[in-house]
Amino acid sequence: MFNLKIHSGDWVVVCDGAKALILQNEGDAVALNLKTREVHEQPDPKTHEQGTDAPGRSINSVDSRRSAVEQTDWHDQAEQRFLTQLSRRLDAAVTAGETKSMILVAPPRALGVMRAACTPNLRHAVRAEIDKDYVRMPVREIEKHLAS
Repeated sequence: MFNLKIHSGDWVVVCDGAKALILQNEGDAVALNLKTREVHEQPDPKTHEQGTDAPGRSINSVDSRRSAVEQTDWHDQAEQRFLTQLSRRLDAAVTAGETKSMILVAPPRALGVMRAACTPNLRHAVRAEIDKDYVRMPVREIEKHLAS
């Protein structure tokens, strides 16, 4: 599937908008041995628990027509905030020398949010981006997918 070498010490960051696994390869490029370093999760409350206001309405100043205003997508905002905070954590890890390179594995939308939040320092450390959603898989399954 991928022709990607994950070297010893590389981080593999598997995430979506609500959960992130930071794994480190303690094996080598031939035999992966991913170990969990960190797990980040954000609570996912129901929409009515996140925002209480009904969508607003606007009134046209020329006549008396009214139109609805789109409701705020609280889940989307929470996902973007989570991924931005994750990007900051990864940037801090690269700056502190915890890792020199990493592979990001996330759905396309999450990758896009993370790209926008990446600093040049972090962007340089990211060796590959894989647009897959593996975050709910056990670590052994993630290894199999990445090794194939």
